[in-house]
Amino acid sequence: MRNLTHGKLNTEYIIKAVETNDKELKEFLFTLGCYEGETVTIISILAENYVIAVKDARYSIDKDLAEVISI
Repeated sequence: MRNLTHGKLNTEYIIKAVETNDKELKEFLFTLGCYEGETVTIISILAENYVIAVKDARYSIDKDLAEVISI
């Protein structure tokens, strides 16, 4: 299974899972709208920060967060 760091810019993906044992991290991503079945688009990548679009909103997440989002 690929994670968000393997995605291409301006391509819409469906989140297959959020793979982490860290409950707080999983809840944080859930509040952003990052959960199984939701669509996510990578808008840009600057250094190790990913700007993503989820539910008509844009967020900047670091590589560690992007790695737990399976697409």
